[in-house]
Amino acid sequence: MSSQYDITETLDVKGQSCPMPVVKTKQAADELAEGDILEVVATDSGSMSDIEGWAEGTSGVELLEQVEGDDVYRHYVQKTA
Repeated sequence: MSSQYDITETLDVKGQSCPMPVVKTKQAADELAEGDILEVVATDSGSMSDIEGWAEGTSGVELLEQVEGDDVYRHYVQKTA
């Protein structure tokens, strides 16, 4: 599946459940440069609300989009600062 984003890094957290997808997303986002886009690929349905809540409460990141399909959840997070 291709994305409309110029993805800098892909984080695979398939098979991991809360809170690990958010913890690993935060760790990966901390390593990004401003403007970089992180694609997070998860199988935990809870990651939809967890990553959205983390992004809303975290300065310097923006959740661009979340895509659900075939038991896989893709999250696109951009480093903004």
